[in-house]
Amino acid sequence: MWIQPEEVLLAGALWVSERANPFFILQRRRGHGRGGGLSGLLVGTLDVVLDSSARVAPYRILLQTADSQIYWNIACGSSRKEITEHWDWLESNLLQTISIFDNDEDVTTFVKGKISGIIAEENRLKQGEEQEEDCGKFREAELKMRRLFGMPDEEKLVNYYSCSYWKGRVPRQGWLYLSVNHLCFYSFLLGKEVTLVVQWTEVTQLEKNATLVFPESIRVSTRHTEHFFSMFLNINDTFKLMEQLANIAMRQLLDNEAFAADRSLPKPCKTLKNVSALKRDLDARAKNERYRTMFRLTQDERLDGHTDCTLWTPFAKMHVVGQLFISNNYICFNSKEEDLCQLIIPLREVSIVEKADSSSVLPCPVSISTKNKMNFLFANLKDRDFLVQRISDFLQRTPDSSWGDTSPLSLIGHSASSSTPLSSSAGSESIHRGRHYHPGLPTASQGLLQLYHRNAPEDLGPKAMKEKMKEEAWNIHFSEFGRGVCMYRTSRTRELILNGIPEHLRGELWLLFSGAQNEMATHPGYYGDLVEQAMGLCSLATEEIERDLHRSMPEHRAFQNETGIAALRRVLTAYAHRNPGIGYCQAMNIVTSVLLLYCPEEEAFWLLVALCERMLPDYYNTRVVGALVDQGVFEELTRAFLPLLYEHMQELGVISTISLSWFLTLFLSVMPFDSAVLLVDCFFYEGIKVIFQVALAVLHDNMDALLSCSDEGEAMTILGRYLDNVVNKQTVAPPIPHLHALLTSGDDPPPEIDIFDLIRSSYEKFGSLRSDAIEQMRFKQRLKVIQSLEDTAKRSVVRAMMTESAFSIEELEELYCLFKSKHMTSCYWGSSSSAAERHDPSLPYLEQYRIDPAQFTQLFTTLAPWVCGGHTATLAARLFRLLDQNQDGLVNFKEFITGLSGMYHGDMTEKLKLLYKLHLPPALCPEEAESALEAAHFFTEDLPRESSFLSDLDILGQQEVASGEEVKDGGGDSEEKKEEKVKDYRYYLRMWAKEKDPKTETIKDLPRMNQEQFIDLCKTLYNMFSEEPLEQQLYHSIATVASLLLRIGEVGKKFNNGSKKPDDAAAQAPAPDPQREGGLGEGASGESQVCRALADAQLEPAALQTSDEETKDDTSVSSYSVVSSGSLQCEDIADDTVLIGGGEQRRGSVLDVDWSITFEQVLASLLTEPPLVDYFEKKRDIQSKIAACKAQRAVERQTSSASDHELTQHSV
Repeated sequence: MWIQPEEVLLAGALWVSERANPFFILQRRRGHGRGGGLSGLLVGTLDVVLDSSARVAPYRILLQTADSQIYWNIACGSSRKEITEHWDWLESNLLQTISIFDNDEDVTTFVKGKISGIIAEENRLKQGEEQEEDCGKFREAELKMRRLFGMPDEEKLVNYYSCSYWKGRVPRQGWLYLSVNHLCFYSFLLGKEVTLVVQWTEVTQLEKNATLVFPESIRVSTRHTEHFFSMFLNINDTFKLMEQLANIAMRQLLDNEAFAADRSLPKPCKTLKNVSALKRDLDARAKNERYRTMFRLTQDERLDGHTDCTLWTPFAKMHVVGQLFISNNYICFNSKEEDLCQLIIPLREVSIVEKADSSSVLPCPVSISTKNKMNFLFANLKDRDFLVQRISDFLQRTPDSSWGDTSPLSLIGHSASSSTPLSSSAGSESIHRGRHYHPGLPTASQGLLQLYHRNAPEDLGPKAMKEKMKEEAWNIHFSEFGRGVCMYRTSRTRELILNGIPEHLRGELWLLFSGAQNEMATHPGYYGDLVEQAMGLCSLATEEIERDLHRSMPEHRAFQNETGIAALRRVLTAYAHRNPGIGYCQAMNIVTSVLLLYCPEEEAFWLLVALCERMLPDYYNTRVVGALVDQGVFEELTRAFLPLLYEHMQELGVISTISLSWFLTLFLSVMPFDSAVLLVDCFFYEGIKVIFQVALAVLHDNMDALLSCSDEGEAMTILGRYLDNVVNKQTVAPPIPHLHALLTSGDDPPPEIDIFDLIRSSYEKFGSLRSDAIEQMRFKQRLKVIQSLEDTAKRSVVRAMMTESAFSIEELEELYCLFKSKHMTSCYWGSSSSAAERHDPSLPYLEQYRIDPAQFTQLFTTLAPWVCGGHTATLAARLFRLLDQNQDGLVNFKEFITGLSGMYHGDMTEKLKLLYKLHLPPALCPEEAESALEAAHFFTEDLPRESSFLSDLDILGQQEVASGEEVKDGGGDSEEKKEEKVKDYRYYLRMWAKEKDPKTETIKDLPRMNQEQFIDLCKTLYNMFSEEPLEQQLYHSIATVASLLLRIGEVGKKFNNGSKKPDDAAAQAPAPDPQREGGLGEGASGESQVCRALADAQLEPAALQTSDEETKDDTSVSSYSVVSSGSLQCEDIADDTVLIGGGEQRRGSVLDVDWSITFEQVLASLLTEPPLVDYFEKKRDIQSKIAACKAQRAVERQTSSASDHELTQHSV
């Protein structure tokens, strides 16, 4: 490529000049290409270690002038072909012009200006944004990566690092390239080259560790090997990036969605050296994720920036040091000291942002006022003017919910009456009538508990008084710290939550602390519309919901009538419609029923959204991946905090059995309701760490009893009885019987455990748990869980296919990996169909991964035993259509193995049957057969036909069979059909038995083959034998068989024509065409068709082959007598004669539509030729094909024609 001219002082050092003229020199780097000796090895090693640009551009062109000692580098190239094109352009366009210049300085100035102009024009034509953003050094590294590892342009480099790769005990210094889908390493030391490519989807473990053998290093584990990398300049940054990329790969395995770069990233203020746009994108994603998790914000929230500042806290009368975060919809603050203060201000609530007067006590302050009259004072802001401007920009884009015609649902925290017209209530009844969800429903305005306690007499007992005291404590807290979204959240807030939230405030505070209130406020009317869309639709999720509705807290009276059941149905159905990826999972009904007890329907829906999509990620998908990941984290925590118990529990295998239901239902299914709901209070404030803490506390309290257990059942009974007796002695509501406790209580019930004591104990013993440490452990477990699920899926598929194919277990596993790899590769490097279409997790494992025709053709070409040269792609497309029974343009693994197994393990009849079918519909597509029909002059255009590719004989045969069946089944009783009387029960029994019987296809069921299809079959067979050792005998045999079958077809045609009824013949065939009669001759046309087909089959591939193959083909043909087929009648053709057509094209020949043969005739004819019998009965080994397929890259490497160019140069 052309480069901006740069000075070169020593033109000869490390370079070899290959061409020269008075003004330009073309040079090659020492050590590149053949030869080079020791100096070449040393130069190559230096280039790798020092990351010289010569590794990617081993050729260059220098500008020189006679008087100057300075050279100018103006072009570089990765191949000889590329650099030669630039050299030729310079010689033809510039050499003559600059030769007339008198002054050397003018020459230099002119050439530099010309090259700069070319580069500017190239940059103007480049449309890709990334090329403009990424610096030249990084683009060079990306080009180098693609060249070294054969990656296509779609593969984007994220970053690259200098490091050592440990091969055995020897470190190899080189470069680690981290791309979106691959980890690659390259090293070249003194002639020894090391190349490593690992797909991120294959990584099972990623660890940063330090041992005596390996210094601080990163270990990358796959299913089969381990790789160690060390000697990083900044190992932490590298490891974080590797974690991110592995996480993206795991998401690919889960959702089959390719990585999509963020195109809306703001441009950097200054060019960042060696930092790609993708690296900036991933860094921004990591920051956004931390920000959203910290403040429980929605998934689309993006951090704009953050700065250090202080916040005046009126409740403590002091300035708190912390950080201010600004995003597109929120201003947030978090104190540096944990739990001191946290604040979330939605921009929709902000009324005024102003700069306050600065002083020595309060430098650079900014005052923010909200609509509900709260004021926040931030100070010590570094760039106050810019900050205020950014907030103003975001405020302008924020829709003002207090004006306009938005729904009252959006006005959280202030009166809706001021903005809602009075007339709206008058017509509300007519609007909402007939809707499934409307404000008139009892559950639309209050929770189910409030509905049932509404008419209850006031309780004045000690428990009720304690509840009132809790409410009063919260009211005092609200007056001091604020109420609603903009409340100051401090350690005092946590203390109040640990003492239990009052029932009347529970729904409001759950909504606030989970962040669901923000989502509900920004989506007014969303839930109602969703319910209308979802209700009445029938799907697998709705069926499961209906089945579980009456199992959701059946002991609670709120769900013993239609009001509670209907509300639960609406919420679950609406969520399944919103998120079909999750749909419905069994534990969701238990959690949602608890939410409905304390919240109105819409609030319960948004809480469920927060749970499923943010607070418990991937918990409720089809494979409960999130719960399995947290189960693994729990095991790791048990090992860290309770090592003795961990070892004993591992032996019993208890931890994994007990903990899944604890996490999926947040203890609601295993603990009395009044106690478990207090854990839910803590969970909405603290997140998942509370559940881990309490689970560890439960194990700790039962440690002695568990250590003395001898089996799994005993351990589960101990824990079950313990949890059944965790009580809430402060609850106001009447006790709800816990069904599990009733079933497991024995004669001597264990002592009761107070839930408040359990929670307090969990904070005292395990309160050191941090959310970021849990996230780190989650990542490690996620790799393990998803890969083990993939292995389980593979084993299930292999077990299912063992009975349906003759491949061994190892072969099936290898084939499954290749099939899945093809699917995954197309997910991130593009395909003709989207990933969502090709992968459906709800299907059985056999049918989950599906590939399209292009991917199928690639696999068929490398794995199929029938190699047909240029005809292979056609054969693959036909087999695809044959296997694609539901005609959705996709083939699953089961169908793929069925086709492959037939070719490898079927007997001769099975193989021939498959080959025969590949030349008949539906394998033969209409377009392939139309060419023959266009040439058949005796078809009239207005003749109605059932199908464009069926011959008259096929149609006739089908009609005869159909009419025969009608007579047989219906008994010819037309009067009975007219009167529509009930048929005899024996008829239905017979029909049912016929349906139940497996329909085994016999060779008699195969349709007849017409002349065009037969010619195509001959062509395929001819192509199949081109690489066989006995190729000449096989060609001779196929010519003999073709000749024999043509005669059989001619005889059959006369027989069929004679036996046809005149009426049928008149109905099926048009009037005879004189041209046709004259053209057929004595069957010579049919014979000539085959002759020409064989000739085409022979001559077509020969044109594409190399000279060696051409001579081989020539000798094979010349061993027979070659004659012109146009001059021979059928009887004149000898068995050992190969007929080569003249100049006349096959398309123009006349086809005989009455000619046809059956499969039995084809089979019988082929059996007469031993070479053909041996060929089809020969056992073929797929292992070599699998090995070749694995050795070949998942995508055809971009072998530039440059390498071919170099070979030709060397050979010359």
